[in-house]
Amino acid sequence: MAAAPGAERDIDPEGLAAARPLLTDLYQATMALGYWRAGRAQDVAEFELFFRCCPFGGAFALAAGLRDCVRFLRAFRLRDADVQFLASVLPPDTEPAFFAHLRALDCSGVTVRALPEGSLAFPGVPLLQVSGPLLVVQLLETPLLCLVSYASLVATNAARLRLIAGPEKRLLEMGLRRAQGPDGGLTASTYSYLGGFDSSSNVLAGQLRGVPVAGTLAHSFVTSFSGTEVPPDPMLAPAAGEGPRVDLVGRVEVWLEPVCAHLGLGVQEPHRGERVAFVAYALAFPRAFQGLLDSYSTRRFQVPWLESVPIAVSNNIDEEELARLTQEGSEVNVIGIGTSLVTCPRQPALGCVYKLVAVGGQPRMKLTEDAEKQTLPGSKAAFRLLDSDGSLLLDLLQLAEELPPQAGQELRVWPRGAQKPRTVRPAHVESLLQLWVQQGQLCEPLPSLAESRAFAQLSLSRLSPAHKWLESPELYQVALSEQLQALVDRLRAGGPP
Repeated sequence: MAAAPGAERDIDPEGLAAARPLLTDLYQATMALGYWRAGRAQDVAEFELFFRCCPFGGAFALAAGLRDCVRFLRAFRLRDADVQFLASVLPPDTEPAFFAHLRALDCSGVTVRALPEGSLAFPGVPLLQVSGPLLVVQLLETPLLCLVSYASLVATNAARLRLIAGPEKRLLEMGLRRAQGPDGGLTASTYSYLGGFDSSSNVLAGQLRGVPVAGTLAHSFVTSFSGTEVPPDPMLAPAAGEGPRVDLVGRVEVWLEPVCAHLGLGVQEPHRGERVAFVAYALAFPRAFQGLLDSYSTRRFQVPWLESVPIAVSNNIDEEELARLTQEGSEVNVIGIGTSLVTCPRQPALGCVYKLVAVGGQPRMKLTEDAEKQTLPGSKAAFRLLDSDGSLLLDLLQLAEELPPQAGQELRVWPRGAQKPRTVRPAHVESLLQLWVQQGQLCEPLPSLAESRAFAQLSLSRLSPAHKWLESPELYQVALSEQLQALVDRLRAGGPP
């Protein structure tokens, strides 16, 4: 069926990559039925999405995936086919009224507060706070975890690689063929750019997400040449656009002998097919020629044009190899990283969780013998406390009804995991959780991906060097207010909220 005139222009390109409501676990649907049968579908509830430990043995993470979550929430609607499928997997005695309820569901009652994309994130501090009707916000658990966890993981992985490479090297994400499926590939390309990479080889990420695209060439292009091929037009115009054209094929042959002599090679040793292939590629892309090496062993010579040709490398580059390639004196300009970026082999999952913290205005807390898995109860606010020089002191979690901390005010706080409180006097205070969606309506436009990328680099620049160490870093402190700590202690002891 042909699209109506103008319909193609109305399509939201990022929406084409959005998740669907049934991208969820079955137990979300069975819990929804349980809430509905208990008459609790409309109870107001609040969940928090957070992680417990920083990934890769580091001391920070980058928050990412919010843009995908907002798009998912705004488009959330169960289609007839979705409801029919749920009817086929739920108990056969499920009331038709429940399925009618599902057909009417949307996120018009959902409110979301979240860290802006590119923010520094630390254990226990919510990446998202989601409130609304209990049945609906329960159904959102799995898709929101799916959208945030990997996006934040790969953005953090990219940020670590950028810290190793430094600001000058160009980093190219080229992991699509190694990614965990098309969705994983698109997510990796999008959020590695947010984390600090300069571009991606993924063309779809360029079309849908605006990620700058770049590429080199594969062995197949080089090996397709035997060395006998003659280019239809061997003449190359000067880069400045003025002056006579140059016979590139002839000029390469002129330079072959002195270059081979410099390397101690005979002129017959370099493979002629490789030479012809690179000449053909240079003629095809005279102003964007990209030399690619599988391993770094290169010398520059006083050859016209060669000094301005960027050198790119790619071959299973990980953090250790990247550190070697970026040592002082390295002439590599562009570094392509695939497998170790998109698959995050050092830690393939961030371990985000989505936990209930309040129902009907009453705090809820998960109690368990494993102290790390106990949750923090109640609707909360989060603040970042800074010293007079702008350095980060700690992140503070407190109950939403408490007065915000004030700059210059002395605070008594409880660092997580500590046995006693400490006193801090911040010079500056920043509120962390921003209201993005209120009762289903977007409160303000989301930053562009490029803006979030710039914010991520700014965020990282504020982190102390000790917290940016990739091995055995100093852990960043997250603390609770006295009121929140008192509530935790009371609920642990079995007392009332």
